[in-house]
Formats: sequence, C-alpha cells, structure tokens
Amino acid sequence: MEPEARPVLYQQLLLWDPSLGSEDDGDDEEETSELVVSNSWRPHNSLGNEVGRLPGAWARLGAALLLLVTGFSLAARQLYMRGNPTGSQGSAAPRPGGHSHAPGVYHHGAIISPAAMCSHLGQELLIAGGNVVDAGVGAALCLAVVHPHTTGLGATFWALFHNSSSGSPTALTPGPARPLAPGLRLPSALPSLRLLHARFGRLPWPRLLGGPASLAQDGFLVDTALATALAARGTKGLCPVLCHADGTPLGPGARATNPKLAAVLRLEAQAPDRAGDTLLSLLVRDLGLRRPHSRPMPTLEPAVQQAIPQGVLSITPGPSACPELLAMVGAALRSGEPGPDPCPARSPAPVGPVGTVLATVDSGGSVLLLTSSLSSPFGSGHLSPSTGVLLSDLVAKPTDSAWACPLLLHGSSDDTEADMLGLVASGTPAVARVVTRALLSHLAGPQTQVQHQRRQGPTLSTSVCGQGTLLQVAVQAEHAHVSGVPSSCCTVQGF
Repeated sequence: MEPEARPVLYQQLLLWDPSLGSEDDGDDEEETSELVVSNSWRPHNSLGNEVGRLPGAWARLGAALLLLVTGFSLAARQLYMRGNPTGSQGSAAPRPGGHSHAPGVYHHGAIISPAAMCSHLGQELLIAGGNVVDAGVGAALCLAVVHPHTTGLGATFWALFHNSSSGSPTALTPGPARPLAPGLRLPSALPSLRLLHARFGRLPWPRLLGGPASLAQDGFLVDTALATALAARGTKGLCPVLCHADGTPLGPGARATNPKLAAVLRLEAQAPDRAGDTLLSLLVRDLGLRRPHSRPMPTLEPAVQQAIPQGVLSITPGPSACPELLAMVGAALRSGEPGPDPCPARSPAPVGPVGTVLATVDSGGSVLLLTSSLSSPFGSGHLSPSTGVLLSDLVAKPTDSAWACPLLLHGSSDDTEADMLGLVASGTPAVARVVTRALLSHLAGPQTQVQHQRRQGPTLSTSVCGQGTLLQVAVQAEHAHVSGVPSSCCTVQGF
C-alpha cells in the first residue's frame, strides 16, 4: 500500500537578513514568514544617541537622512528578492555579502518551462508559499494559454512527482483515450491537473487559475516558438484568436487575447470539485452533441520503480514510452557503452509529434516533471468558439503521437553527486536516445563525461539534434540545479 503522501509545505522568505550570517557559514538559511529587517536600519539603535545630542535643526536633518537611507535599503532588498524579470539563465546576481552561484543553481526552488511568462508565474507561486506542485500546475495552465500549438486544456498530461515528505514517487497518467466526437479526444487536462493539485498542492485552486485567466483576458505577447508554428501551419480554423484582422498569422511580439478561454478558467475556479465539467458542457453545446457517457479517467498511482547499481529509477506506468526507455538504459548499462548515438540520421519525413515539458524542484528534494501533448501541432485545429480551446486529435495510442516518459533517479545512500535527478523530454520518439545518453552521462561522473565529450563532442550541451527538448533538474548539496537542452528552449526562474 502506498504510504500516505503529505503536501510539501514551505514558508515564505521575504527578506534576507544580514544578521543571519553569510552562506559561507555552513549555508544554513532560515526561512520565515515574518518580515526580516536588520536592527542596524533603525535610527534609534546605532546612531540614536548621537542624534539626540545634536541641536534641533541638525537632529531633524540627521533623522531625515537616516530615513532616506532606510528607504533605499528596503527598496534595494525588495528588488533583489523579486529577481530578474526576464527570467534568463544568465549568471546569478551575487547575494549581499558577495555570495553567488552559477547559472541555474538556486537555494530554495526553481522552475523551468518553454515560456518566460509561465516560468515567472511559477516562481511567483513558489515565493507566495506554494510548493513544486502548485508552481508546476500553475505554469502548465499558463502554457495552455500562451503555447496553444503544443498544449492546452484539450491536451493529454503525464506527470511524475517525488514527495520529499513521504519519500515516495507518484505518477499521473491520463487514462484510456476516449472520444468526444469523431477525430476529437475527450479533454482531460483540467481533471488531470486538479487531481494532482488536490492530492499534493497547497495553494487554493483558484489561485492557480487566476494568473492564466488574466493572461488570456488581458493578452500576452506571442513568442518566437508560437509565431514559428503559426507561420508553418497557417491560421485556418485558428482565427480570430491567433491571427490579425486580415487573417494573417500573428508574429513575434504581437499581442494575442483569448477572452473565451479566460471565462472558462474563471468558471472552473468556482467549481474545484468538478474540474472540467464547465468546459465539457460548453464543448458539447458547440459541437451539437449529447453529453458523453464516458468521462476522463486520469489516475494517480505509485510510480514504476527499477533498481540499478547507482540507485532507483522511477517512471510513469503505461500508456507511455517508458518501457522503451528502460530497455535502452538497461542495454547500455549491461554493455558498458555510453548508450545509443543521440543524433541518428534524420528522417526526411516531417516531424509531426509535438508536446511541451516543464519541471519544478526544491532544495529539499521534491520534484515535479510534467509533459503534455495535443498529438500534432495545434491539435485537431478545431478552435471551440465558446471556449477558445483547441481539442486534441484522437489517436489509438497516445505515445504514437508524443514521446512521454518523465524519469527520476533517486541516488543511493553513497551517491554524492545528487540526491535526486529528474529528466523530462518532449519531441519525436528519437528523443529517447537523448534522454538515455543524458542519464548515462550523469551516472558516469564528471571525469567520464569529459572523456566522452573529447571523443564524441559535447553533443548534449548545445542541442538535442532537432529531436525535441530535454529538461534536467537535480538536488545537490541542498541546492536546486536546473538546466534545459537546447539552452535556448526554456526559461529558468528560481529563488
């Protein structure tokens, strides 16, 4: 029987307190929900006695200067805690006292996703006191708004969550594919994400829907990924949400709005116990259908685990591409070879399967890996007029149209490299080779990685050979490490 899984709780760190000492004093940081203000910022502590002995005019001037300095100090520290609004993976800004980290390394938690605004939204949820599930689900709902070419409320979701409180990994699976109408899959995104949040999240469900609803209502800037997909496909069936008044596709930097989708998200926020019902009712009316007898059946169940010499691998059960990945990893471990060539010759056939991935991690070892797909670019291409939702194609096997296998490696007790490693990828089935090589490279250790790179070139450091996207998160020395391949694919936000 699966142990009872408790939510992962955080306390909000609002300000850094110099009196607590620097990171170099053992890296022991205290997190508190109280506003921390150093006593040295208060005029009556360090300078109050001297100010009191000055004549009245000079005393008033000194007090005014002290208040001004205090205001600047508070403003600077608040800006520091808010972080870099662009969400780039550039060098981390040094903390007060001169302590800094390499790019992608954070003290408390981090999120990585293909859209900067969604990574930023996930970061805000973490800082607001949410856990990795809150941040991941909120970012996934954001991606459903701003990346409709790869995901949405009509998409299929898989997830793998490791709860550091219980020590047990849990898998989210979409359940069997069910038809809504010929060629259209019954949408399961909202029931799936709500199921995950209800079991493990901390923040209220409406809090997670509020940000994505505002983006859909007020508008968001089309990024390069969405603009490229629109230019390649065209706007047939996607207007008026994703095209100009003359029918041409929106380009990078254009503002898109989806008020119908915003209305759906707000209605869903009012009925957390019936997630997806509002959307389904509107879709049925749009399509002129009777309400379907079957309902989405996503499940949460223990992850499938397999022991290897370096620790324990956890994966999602079927239907997924995980059996293929495990077979590939096992063969490479038995042979002692570095694994299959991650960059095989490309097929001349166009790449059809698409999807999206995101990952969240905290320094305590909790990890959420999430992947979703619409089966093909923009799914069925059917934009529901009442909901602004693109429905997924209906295929017999979901893994035929989207490679899905989030993977976790829980290191053994003598593993000094990482307490937890997470890998999640999207793209063509050939991306299994890339994930296998990334895992084996981690298991080989730093020295062997350098040897492999010298012989074969740093294949994974710059791209995944056009096969898709790979995200990697790890916990090492009580810090969260986050990276994406190719590095231009995704945006990291942490704190």
